[in-house]
Amino acid sequence: MSPPVRDGLRQEVLAANLAIPEVGLATLTWGNVSGVDREAGVFVIKPSGVPYSDLTLEHLVTVRLSDGAVIDGDLRPSTDTETHRCLYLAFPSIGGVTHTHSTHAVAFAQARRDIPVLGTTHADTFNGPIPVTADLTAEQCAKDYEYNTGQVIVDTLGGDDQKAAEVPSALVAGHGPFTWGSSARKSLEHAIICEAVADIALHTMALSPAAPPPPHLLTRHYTRKHGPSAYYGNPDSTRATVRPG
Repeated sequence: MSPPVRDGLRQEVLAANLAIPEVGLATLTWGNVSGVDREAGVFVIKPSGVPYSDLTLEHLVTVRLSDGAVIDGDLRPSTDTETHRCLYLAFPSIGGVTHTHSTHAVAFAQARRDIPVLGTTHADTFNGPIPVTADLTAEQCAKDYEYNTGQVIVDTLGGDDQKAAEVPSALVAGHGPFTWGSSARKSLEHAIICEAVADIALHTMALSPAAPPPPHLLTRHYTRKHGPSAYYGNPDSTRATVRPG
């Protein structure tokens, strides 16, 4: 019998995983999304190696947050499960995590370069560069590799939950992007944006050694979507009523 997780979590995690190939973020099975239920102390994640075309609710695996034990599911969870768990434990604001091997973000990770803020498209979502981690040491690779992959992200952000909220993505050196957000769906959205701004940055850098726009412009774009002064969008656009004038 499945443990009690909040209503809709499994469906949300399934939908986010199925969207990975639809939006062009994955080759074969290279990618995974999870979502956490902190009250239940568990998270739900894609199983390892199952093609997206075959993935169903029954395939999803439920993992205990405290120790990584599988408590529901017949398949092995994603090999990146311990990375997800490390991020959930380190950053209380996170409700979902996405990992992909999307082309342009991976290029920055393999070059061991941050994705710089070169314009307002980046600043709309990320309040600063998307950082790249240090290389994992031989010891970190030899034991608890996946958990240590999460730990280098935590170290890169200084364990700062506010920083994680403002820049909801990091590049693991030589590996690729991990993104997160308030939900599984939001973490996937950040993965899509991370890949888009990496692509834009590479094109910009190919044209010229671009300098970022003035900080006041970048700050304006970030704060109009985030924080107490945000005014972008509507509270519930699906039920918004258009009025004359």
